[in-house]
Amino acid sequence: MAQAAIPRWAGVLVLAAIATVFGSNHVAARVAFEHGANVQTAVAVRSTGTALFVLALLAAQRVPVRLPRASLGRAAAIGVLLALQSYCLYSAVALIPVALALLAFQTFPMVLALITWAAEGTRPARRTLVAMPVALAGLALALDVAGAGGAVADRWSEIGAGVLWASGASLSFGGVLYLTNRWLPAVDGRLRTLVVMTVVAAVMIAASAATDSFRLPADARGWTALALLTFFYGSAFIALFIVLPRVDAVNTSFALNFEPVAVLAIAWIALGQAIAPLQIAGMFVVLAAIVFGARR
Repeated sequence: MAQAAIPRWAGVLVLAAIATVFGSNHVAARVAFEHGANVQTAVAVRSTGTALFVLALLAAQRVPVRLPRASLGRAAAIGVLLALQSYCLYSAVALIPVALALLAFQTFPMVLALITWAAEGTRPARRTLVAMPVALAGLALALDVAGAGGAVADRWSEIGAGVLWASGASLSFGGVLYLTNRWLPAVDGRLRTLVVMTVVAAVMIAASAATDSFRLPADARGWTALALLTFFYGSAFIALFIVLPRVDAVNTSFALNFEPVAVLAIAWIALGQAIAPLQIAGMFVVLAAIVFGARR
C-alpha cells in the first residue's frame, strides 16, 4: 500500500528539520574533539552506529540483506571514498567554525556537475554555470578570506587548513554521488547505505589500528557528544529514507541546504562560535546560488 504524500509546505519543514539534525551531529563532533576524541574515532563510531540503525530498519521491514557480487564491490568502493569524505569534513569541523566548514562542503552539487561534465561531456545547465561564480564569491565573503585590513596571508593561515579539508570533503562527496548514480541506480538505498557505512567503519577502524591513533573521549561530556553525534547522524539518515518517498523531492530537497544556517545558531549557543554579519550575508549568497543552480 502506497504511503500518503506529504504536502509540499510540510515536506520543506520536515527536510529542514532533518537538515538541522544532520547539522547537530557536526556540532556534537566538535565538542567530542574538544574533549579528547579524534576524527578517526568519531567517524568509526558514527558509521558503525548508522550501519546498525539501518540494519535494524531492514530487519523491521523484512528486507533481505543481500546484493549481487558486482554491486557489492561497487558499493564497497564508494564506501572507501565516503570514508575519505567523512574524514575530511570532520577534520574541517575540528579546525574552523562548524557553520563555515559545512558551508564550504555544501558546494558539492557544483562539484558533481563539473565531474559529470569532465567524465561524460554533459555540459551543466546555464543556471548552474551562473551559480558557480556567485557561490564562490559568497563563499569568499563568508570565510572572510581577506581578513582584517586585507591581510589575506594572515587570514589564510587561520582558516586555510580547515577550508582545504572541507573542499576535499566536497570533492570526494561529489565523486560519491557521481559513482552512486552511475553504478548503483537500481540498488535499494537502505542496502546501499548499510554496505557503504559498514565499509566506512571498517576503513576507519583498520586505519586507526594500523597507526595506533584511535583516541576515545577523556571525560563524560566527550562521551555524551560522541553518543549524540552517532544518534543525530543515524536518525537523520533513517528519517530521510522514510520521508523522501513521500515528498516532491525535486521541489523540496533545497530545504536540506538549511543545514549551515541551523548550525550557525546551534554552534553559537553550544560552542560560542559567532561570525560577523558580513560573513552571514556571504553564507546566504552561497546557499541562494546553490538552490538556484539546483532547481530545474
